[in-house]
Amino acid sequence: MSEIKVVVIEDHNLTRIGLQAALQAEADIKIVGEAANATDGLQLLLTLKPDVATIDIGLPDMDGIELTRKYRQFQQQNPDLTTKILILTMQNSEEAVLAAFGAGADSYCMKDIDRDRLVDAVKTTYTGSPWIDPTIADIVLKQVRQDDVSGSSGKRVLIDGLDSEIEKTIETSSLTQREMEVLELIVAGCDNAEIAQKLYLTIGTVKTHVRGILSKLCVSDRTQAAVRALRGGLVH
Repeated sequence: MSEIKVVVIEDHNLTRIGLQAALQAEADIKIVGEAANATDGLQLLLTLKPDVATIDIGLPDMDGIELTRKYRQFQQQNPDLTTKILILTMQNSEEAVLAAFGAGADSYCMKDIDRDRLVDAVKTTYTGSPWIDPTIADIVLKQVRQDDVSGSSGKRVLIDGLDSEIEKTIETSSLTQREMEVLELIVAGCDNAEIAQKLYLTIGTVKTHVRGILSKLCVSDRTQAAVRALRGGLVH
């Protein structure tokens, strides 16, 4: 993976310093800028053109959701602006989550995340896949199901339809019957122990099937697998 250029937009000094330290410790991540408010942050995004921006929702002059929306407007007019946006917040309310994705956020992450998962979130977001904090997975999956039921009508705020490459991946993924059964239970919100109990398998066997599913669907976690399965029509 090439070096990932990151801008950190966060108004609390200690939090901003901590985020920078956590990410800068990773060899292939470089912090290229920081801002304590949305106005300065937007300027950094437009001038530095980083790969990923971590944006706090609770900024003093303009919240992170509005900042994301404004950046996406600039992006529509300038194809050179390709920054992926990772929202970092302590808010896990349905309203905040859906508003963030509706504004154009690529990923959503809680601030109490540990360093390794934060790094994973940034790297996953950089590759173009959404990184969805497990704490809000149920909100995301609920909205995806509602989108699929209502089609293009109604309030559509989340993950768009799959591009042709992803559709091709799903078509050729060749999930086994057992993997399909496990995937259906993942979408239903079951953890490994519950899946093992329902399918009369050991937890170790379930973990093996889960790894196979993630690999075949080209995703890095269970939530992404569930979203992709729903979007690709593998599970209803």
